[in-house]
Amino acid sequence: MIKIDFPEGTNIILGQTHFIKSVEDLYEAMVTSLPDPHFGIAFSEASGAKLVRHIGTDTDLEDIAAANLMKIGAGHCFLIIMRDCFPINVLPAVKAVPEVCRIFCATANPLEVVVARKENAGAILGVFDGDSPVGIEKAEDIAWRVDILRKFSYKIGG
Repeated sequence: MIKIDFPEGTNIILGQTHFIKSVEDLYEAMVTSLPDPHFGIAFSEASGAKLVRHIGTDTDLEDIAAANLMKIGAGHCFLIIMRDCFPINVLPAVKAVPEVCRIFCATANPLEVVVARKENAGAILGVFDGDSPVGIEKAEDIAWRVDILRKFSYKIGG
């Protein structure tokens, strides 16, 4: 397992993609989804030069994303680290990038990535995103959830 290190107060999206063009397309998805987003993207190639490509609006977040992908050591994956914005605001655009195959997680929780290794390659098998639940919500927990979602201007039923 590989622990992903990212600054407190940031969110990440970890996914799988398949083409060098992905890093440019993910950048476009981010900058067209929000006004003035702060983020760094890294993408790891699985063939050719086998480099971790990176781009973003915040060089520190770019560097952190690239360093994490080097630790993971798997090809064709990407990591977006964002500050002052949330995955819910960009995830539809990220998922719409034609090269994106899957999203492993979108989180601000502590994250560990399960990686399998063989000879010269690594593969992301899944993630540990945060902790296990400790109970089932009660009426007061439901009221809190409804209130917080309304404060964030999300519509909910019931």
